[in-house]
Amino acid sequence: MNIEQRISAFAHLGDYITSNPIALQEITHKSYLHNSWFTPESISQSLKNIAIQFLSKEKLEHWISKYDLKQKHEPKTIAIVAAGNIPMVAFHDILCVLISGNKLQIKLSDKDKFLLPFLLERLIEFEPNFQSLISIQHRLGNFDAIIATGSNSSAQHFEFYFGKYKNIIRRNRNSIAVLNGSENTEELQQFGHDIFDYFGLGCRNVSKILIPNDFDLLKLKDVFKNFSNIMQHTQYMNNLDYQRTIYLMNQIPMVDIDFINIVENKNLHSPISCLHYERYSSEKEVQTYLETEKENIQCIIGKGFLPFGSSQQPTLTDYADNVDTLQFITTLN
Repeated sequence: MNIEQRISAFAHLGDYITSNPIALQEITHKSYLHNSWFTPESISQSLKNIAIQFLSKEKLEHWISKYDLKQKHEPKTIAIVAAGNIPMVAFHDILCVLISGNKLQIKLSDKDKFLLPFLLERLIEFEPNFQSLISIQHRLGNFDAIIATGSNSSAQHFEFYFGKYKNIIRRNRNSIAVLNGSENTEELQQFGHDIFDYFGLGCRNVSKILIPNDFDLLKLKDVFKNFSNIMQHTQYMNNLDYQRTIYLMNQIPMVDIDFINIVENKNLHSPISCLHYERYSSEKEVQTYLETEKENIQCIIGKGFLPFGSSQQPTLTDYADNVDTLQFITTLN
């Protein structure tokens, strides 16, 4: 199977996703029943981004043109330990392995065990030669390299068990936004997507904002009202009520805008339903903070950084932790 066949199969998969057939709708519903964080809206959003940003024939061809994907050796077997915080978050890693002509061995997250196998089955239908390159396993073994994503504690286990292999091991990361006070209403409305999409569960979701000393946080209340339907999600609201109770019991000041707790806190990571903030008085303070936390930051939103509303719309070249996954794979041969 040559590179043109692989690209054609993935582009076909993109067209299939865009057509939203009944079978895809059914697996979406099944996934939601299994994991209520995977709402049909969240799954649809993830599928849409995969189809538009990852599976366009033109985008695939442009992406791989920067790499040497000519098969000089037998395909390597690359294992993936998939995360399950948001729907199909491991798809980009899967794409990197298969588009490069290598073999995929994947251990799925229990939180996301229906969507990815379904898409891989469709891929095999479009290009049967993928059948021998794809293996879903409960226990990984006999691989040449591994890409593992998990929490900080999981990463320690990954390093212990997989340290002898060539690897990419990913830990907890969060995203941050830098506001300067000049943002207009439309920009702040778009900014809501960076916070609320996928209930804030993704590493690309903004968990903290840096704001000028004179920034009025209450201005966010009106611009975020378009996201108030998040209040219909029971688990999210349970988290909101729990965190609010903790803050009240400990007399921690917070800005309450109905469906998110905004709290002054130096930590980059914030609990579900909470947004941390820290004030600054100079650009130098911002740069110092970003430099100090760079190993914990996935992406930065704001003027001069990624556009508002774009954090959960990654492209083919938006590699997790800024580690070029496809380059890593191509150097294995």
